[in-house]
Amino acid sequence: MPGSRTNTPGVRGGYEESGIHHDHGPEATYGLLGKDLDLFSEAGFDMAKIHLKRNAPVAQLYEDAIKYEGAVISSSGALINFSGKKTGRSPKDKRIVYEETSKDDIWWGTVNIKMDEHTFEINRERAIDYLNTRENVYVFDGFAGWDPKYRIKVRVICARAYHALFMHNMLIRPTAKELEEFGEPDFTIYNAGAFPANRFTAGMTSATTVEVNFKRKEMVILGTEYAGEMKKGIFSVMHYLQPVKFGQLSLHSSANEGPSGDVTLFFGLSGTGKTTLSADPNRMLIGDDEHVWSDTGVFNIEGGCYAKCVGLDAEKEPEIFGAIKFGSILENVTYGYDTREPNYEDTGITENTRCAYPIEYIPNAKIPCLSPSQPGNVIYLTCDAFGVLPPVSLLDSTQAQYWFLSGYTSKTPGTEDGIAEPTPTFSTCFGQPFIVLHPSRYASMLAEKIEKNGSKVWLVNTGWTGGKFGVGKRCPLKHTRAIIDAIHDGSLAKAEFTTFPRFNLKIPKAVGNIPAELLDPVKAWSDKEAFEAQSKSLAGMFSKAFERYAADCSPAVVAAGPATA
Repeated sequence: MPGSRTNTPGVRGGYEESGIHHDHGPEATYGLLGKDLDLFSEAGFDMAKIHLKRNAPVAQLYEDAIKYEGAVISSSGALINFSGKKTGRSPKDKRIVYEETSKDDIWWGTVNIKMDEHTFEINRERAIDYLNTRENVYVFDGFAGWDPKYRIKVRVICARAYHALFMHNMLIRPTAKELEEFGEPDFTIYNAGAFPANRFTAGMTSATTVEVNFKRKEMVILGTEYAGEMKKGIFSVMHYLQPVKFGQLSLHSSANEGPSGDVTLFFGLSGTGKTTLSADPNRMLIGDDEHVWSDTGVFNIEGGCYAKCVGLDAEKEPEIFGAIKFGSILENVTYGYDTREPNYEDTGITENTRCAYPIEYIPNAKIPCLSPSQPGNVIYLTCDAFGVLPPVSLLDSTQAQYWFLSGYTSKTPGTEDGIAEPTPTFSTCFGQPFIVLHPSRYASMLAEKIEKNGSKVWLVNTGWTGGKFGVGKRCPLKHTRAIIDAIHDGSLAKAEFTTFPRFNLKIPKAVGNIPAELLDPVKAWSDKEAFEAQSKSLAGMFSKAFERYAADCSPAVVAAGPATA
């Protein structure tokens, strides 16, 4: 049996064989042998000193996290652990190596900061040197992408059991046979996040760096222990490899499937209701965050979910609440000392409290997480705090590209310090921090797929109606759900439509029992002059935000935006 050179778990000599005295389940663990060990030696690891724990059982990762990292077990069985100083992503420290194989494809700028190859080598060696000082080094080998035709093999090498368990949950877990035959990975993460980058190294602006080298097929993390950097790092890798290597479209979206096999994609930034609306009891969840729309259907990139926990309530979100059990990780969530009950209302550490759990912990998850169907409906979710946009609109092909490139939503007062008025947010492709190619490449691929498959594209506003934030009211969730249901049962596509002025959007005259005045913001606002002024103001915001993409778009796409005159 692979890895059976010793009957003593935990011996030195290159690897630790986990669970050797137990029956191997579908996720059995194997030690690293022969060529695998050579790969580590060649990378610079001191195999005589470190324990490599490869795909360790969840129970062992729990034990190590409790023993070495101060983790605790919550009352529901989830592991509670902490990421230290960094409790969120560090987008200003995301770097991509400028090298000949990928330099002409990357969208260089503030989203993808250039890094020279020499600095990457310095940081890579710094990470491996740090890992060599650790008693335990954890390895997790898994897959990104549920479609075997387009998936990649990912190897995570880290110093914390918490990080290994996190990626065990977020990547697709291999079977015993897949792990035995894993071979050389397609991409490797060296996570030495507890150790800082040297700020005096050329190109470094802080002690934190999250850097990707597409030529070496490697990622290095220094100066941040926030686990989400690994998840989103692999998403960025897939945002490059899927279009460039495979010719498929990677998307920051959720996806679900109806009883008849019909698939819907949901796009939306934080606070738009993407997670809530895609978790439909009448439909199977393909995934909640990262997908690929391929020539053979839709597949999830991930093997798990990374849900926000702030304000989590068992009645409002029973599926997520129920997924917080043995095997899940609660990140930066405080708890009662005596009861170990998580306190989801406490934001003393961060508002960005999270839980990472395997997707099969969601009762209506579709396993495997893929569908052979092409999406029939694509839904762009926005939360318009200005109260201008209609609750639902049908977009044509050019509008679909324009709104995808714009990636619009808004922040409401109170969501962040210093925000006293509604504030627009434009995040291209509904996920700007993770984009690697120029946004227009993703938009044109999306337009081609929509055209080819006859998919309908809907803009759904879950925000305010009858006035801006503070004047109007938020569109009731029951009405938004009724709109989504009408999209899925096909009745909305058959409705009679009229044109919404300035934004030139097609809006339905009636949707089930929803009040007709709610469907048309012009009618919903009692102060017509105030509406006209707010509409013109929002149109101007769109126009200004779209300037950076206009040169790379066709005139028809540019013209699909709102009129500013």
